Amino acid sequence: MMKAAYIQETGSPDKIIYGDLPRPQAQGSEVLVKVGAVAVNPIDTYLRGGANYWELPLPFVIGCDLAGTVAEVGPGAKRFKVGDRVWGSNQGLLGRQGTFAEFAAVDETWLYPTPDDVIDETVAATALVGITAHLGLFAHARLEPGETIFVHGGTGGVGSMVVQMAKIAGARVITTGGSDEKCAEALALGADACVNYKTQKVAEEVKQFAPQGVNVFWETLREPNFDDIVAMLAERGRIVMMAGRDARPPFPVGPFYVKGCSLFGFVMFKASPIEQRHCADDINLWLATKKLKARIGKVLPLSQAADAHRLQEDNTLHKAGTLAGKIVLTP
Repeated sequence: MMKAAYIQETGSPDKIIYGDLPRPQAQGSEVLVKVGAVAVNPIDTYLRGGANYWELPLPFVIGCDLAGTVAEVGPGAKRFKVGDRVWGSNQGLLGRQGTFAEFAAVDETWLYPTPDDVIDETVAATALVGITAHLGLFAHARLEPGETIFVHGGTGGVGSMVVQMAKIAGARVITTGGSDEKCAEALALGADACVNYKTQKVAEEVKQFAPQGVNVFWETLREPNFDDIVAMLAERGRIVMMAGRDARPPFPVGPFYVKGCSLFGFVMFKASPIEQRHCADDINLWLATKKLKARIGKVLPLSQAADAHRLQEDNTLHKAGTLAGKIVLTP
């Protein structure tokens, strides 16, 4: 048996049970990971809350991200051996079991080696948000050195990864924060400019920073204002969308196509294992060389998974502003 955070039915965070479940075994090309750290993502809370994206196995272990050590290798697994440190994401999705447990059986195709000097908490906090940022910046928007990018919320989970990766790629970065403190944090991450959206006018500041418009506009808000976005874009600008599943905002077709703009929408868990491994290779290099840093706002024991989900929802849905970085849990 093992301890796990799981649900028997969807609903509020109170539905999360911390208790005993059978310890899984590595089958086929799976690897059994002794979990060292996991991280909370907004999609974890949506699934627990009853978002009807796909049928969940019950009991359902929550969570997408993990880092830990290989405890057992399935008969068809070739990439890892017992004792290897690994990390990954994309679990708890598309019918797969999640990661919030002492052990997780994960197909080796979703796992990556952990760099020697990087602790489990760091790599777990980087997993889903890092892969998401990499896919959006490079596979979709094809950000080039010298280009200018705007990202909403440069200290958020994905936003902080976008800021750092865009700077690594040689771009100029302007972002936003809800306070002077948040802006200071964004600048420390590498942003060239940060707009306090509560005291400054974003469009005016972006215009001053990039008079010809931004080449890439990364939208993290659930209800985007496309009139404002398209007005801020340069010729042939690209918009990256990664939120707002239920949003149905008006769209300024004329200004968009006359500028020759492009719009990319994506969810990371639909990217292929090969695409995601390419992201992980870069993430590992950047973590190992200290070019990329995880932003961890809270570390809790796995037994407090329900509290972690409440904190995440307070900030994702209710804009509480009480979280600065990822929530990480340790078994």
